[in-house]
Amino acid sequence: MNSRTYVLSWKYFCFSSVTMLMNSGSVMMISNGFACLSSFDGRPSSFDYGFCSRNYDFCIFQSSAVRSKGGHVWFGCMRIKSPQTGSIIAANMVESMEPELDYENEEDDQLTEQGKEDFDLVSLGQNLPPWGNVEVQQVSDLECKSCGQALKAPQKAVIGREIRVYMLEERNEEVLSRRVLMLSRSNKVRSALELFESMKLADLRPSVHACNSLLSCLLRNELLDNALRVFEFMRINEITTGHSYSLILKAIANARGSDFAVNMFIEFGGYTREMKVFDVIVYNTMISICGRVNNWIETEKLWISMRENDLIGTQVTYSLLVCIFVRCGQNDLALDAYNEMILHRFTPGDDVMQAVIGSCAKEGKWDLALNHFQDMLNSGLQPNLITCNALIISLAKAGKVKLAFKVHGMMKLLGHSPDVYTWKALLSALYKANQHADVLQLFESVKREQSCELNEHLYNTALMSCQKLGLWEKALQLLWQMEASGDSVSTSSYNLVIGACESARKPKVALQVYKHMIHQKCTPDTFTYLSLIRSCIWGSLWTEVEQILDVNPDVSIYNAAIQGMCLRRKFDSAKKMYERMCKSGLKPDGKTRALMLQNLGKQ
Repeated sequence: MNSRTYVLSWKYFCFSSVTMLMNSGSVMMISNGFACLSSFDGRPSSFDYGFCSRNYDFCIFQSSAVRSKGGHVWFGCMRIKSPQTGSIIAANMVESMEPELDYENEEDDQLTEQGKEDFDLVSLGQNLPPWGNVEVQQVSDLECKSCGQALKAPQKAVIGREIRVYMLEERNEEVLSRRVLMLSRSNKVRSALELFESMKLADLRPSVHACNSLLSCLLRNELLDNALRVFEFMRINEITTGHSYSLILKAIANARGSDFAVNMFIEFGGYTREMKVFDVIVYNTMISICGRVNNWIETEKLWISMRENDLIGTQVTYSLLVCIFVRCGQNDLALDAYNEMILHRFTPGDDVMQAVIGSCAKEGKWDLALNHFQDMLNSGLQPNLITCNALIISLAKAGKVKLAFKVHGMMKLLGHSPDVYTWKALLSALYKANQHADVLQLFESVKREQSCELNEHLYNTALMSCQKLGLWEKALQLLWQMEASGDSVSTSSYNLVIGACESARKPKVALQVYKHMIHQKCTPDTFTYLSLIRSCIWGSLWTEVEQILDVNPDVSIYNAAIQGMCLRRKFDSAKKMYERMCKSGLKPDGKTRALMLQNLGKQ
């Protein structure tokens, strides 16, 4: 039977008026019940024949040019009433006469080639009746029942062409789930998603493993909108696992932020004993999400919830807890997490040990920090420079100079070069141990070897030693070196030099440093004037004392001047200055009043 005879035979099945359309040798017969299309030009037709059903809005077209391993492929489209929303969900459907469709090559071997545009599903709607070009209606927002809010995912959705649904010959859920799994692993996004939707339409349930693999594939391709629909299907059918929740929570945190992910976790029942599906991996995911924004409060709550649910953390769990707590300055919590980690016989890694050493050092537990440092060395782990510096600083604060230098020597054996923090800690340790000459010797050694760039802190430590030793010439030398380096010299550095001159009873030199300080546009403070007042009183420079009081009439400076005059037995000058002070509205301190009452009648 040729195509003309076949088309005409359909005429007897029409139940109302028939309209015949002829266009370049093609005939389409349309009625209220059926429609058919054929070609009369004798060439290979894109569509040899077809029919449509009015009752189910169903159309089928066969193409002799499209075959799949020896069998014809049937194209069609169907509209289905949605029992929930009452709207029409339209889906393109494909069924092969072969036992199986080659899903693996669906993305690569398209049904149409670029040169054959008459088979393009997108352009097909230009040649078909209005019902021939239908597409899946995608819901823009997914209502998350447990969150009580719509998840308007900002991620991109599957684009390029509409999602199709297949009429599946295969009904074995295990076989189809394996196909979804393989497509997802191969990153065949569209094929995996279409097969998943086809299984849903056929009332077939994919396996948990297949759904998780599809979730991972969708999220890997930033298709959060589609992933949320798959996840909601899993939750409705109660086939979710901890891995499912971990994937979604991590994706939500990346898209919406950690607070949104925490709220979703809470709405899912994360802090209750009801969510038995929440395993350690889910808690690790949430701890990592909270730690990313340094939310240590929520991190602690997650840790407590784990213990309440009788879950024992993994090595990853405790590593995250220790590092997050240390980074947030919660050293006590960090040590508690470390102790629990040791209790469960987990071996701490390099990062955990160094974090614990830093935490102990900040808490002043230098002995515990030193023990952990030794444990690292015994375990073959290599502490980094920051850890070594933290331990040296802790030892320096505790006055353990020898131990600090031993750690310094070990640091050099590990291949670390001392930096500014190392030398500052060692110089501070020597200064606190009153080894001021050793401070200057070590400073000169650092400057000579140029092992690091000298900064103001190192210079000031050396200047403090000069002040203690009264080495005003050395202090002046260091001051000129600081100015020659091009860095701005602070008021505290000038004060230390003036203090060294005061210790050496060199008031005139101190005044010269003060004038140079003003010339360098460095503003003096109260400590500057106090040191000058004491120097001038011991040098009997009374005129300069009056000038300093005129420049800065501060109550502390008046007290220092009056007390110094009384000690030098200048009672008349002290009395006049005391009266001047009271007239200015300044209140003397107890020591000044006592000295004036004691020496008021003396001349």
